[in-house]
Amino acid sequence: MAERAIAHALALSASRCAYHVVVEVERSFQDVLEANEAYVSGFRLKGLQATAARGLAILTCMDSRIEPLGMLGLDPGDAKILRNAGARVTDDVLRTLVLASYLLGVDRAMVIGHTSCRMFANTEDQVHEAIAEAGGPDTRSLSFLMGTEQNEAIISDVQRIHSWPYLAHLKVGGFLYDTDSGRITQLC
Repeated sequence: MAERAIAHALALSASRCAYHVVVEVERSFQDVLEANEAYVSGFRLKGLQATAARGLAILTCMDSRIEPLGMLGLDPGDAKILRNAGARVTDDVLRTLVLASYLLGVDRAMVIGHTSCRMFANTEDQVHEAIAEAGGPDTRSLSFLMGTEQNEAIISDVQRIHSWPYLAHLKVGGFLYDTDSGRITQLC
């Protein structure tokens, strides 16, 4: 069934392009596709609105120890969730917050970093070296936004949102999540 859906999506995409894109179906996702079938059988989010019911956007790290909704007592549909390495405010985060605040009901945003974040335990050079040692390509043309003072980075990122002319109306706070206790502390 999933293969038919993928084939249909590829055919639809190809019909919209001036050229044909050929992408083979990757077979290493079977475990999660099977889990999705179980999820579909009990799916309960049909009809949920696309807006943020609690007017909240959450920017947090991609770290899998973080459960953005659960740690704040929220349910699906309550908030817009943005994730990246280090919970950093990038141009893409700003663009997304503009869309969320004007079109999706967001009027406040939380920037939530976390303890034991690797993005604040290494330097840019160390991360580039680690990627190379792991067999990866030369990544020195990328900035991973590494830092040494996490609390200062969170406060600076909150200020970046406040300073963005398209987001002057947004209420923004900076927070630190403790991965050992689950406690969130407000920094600003």
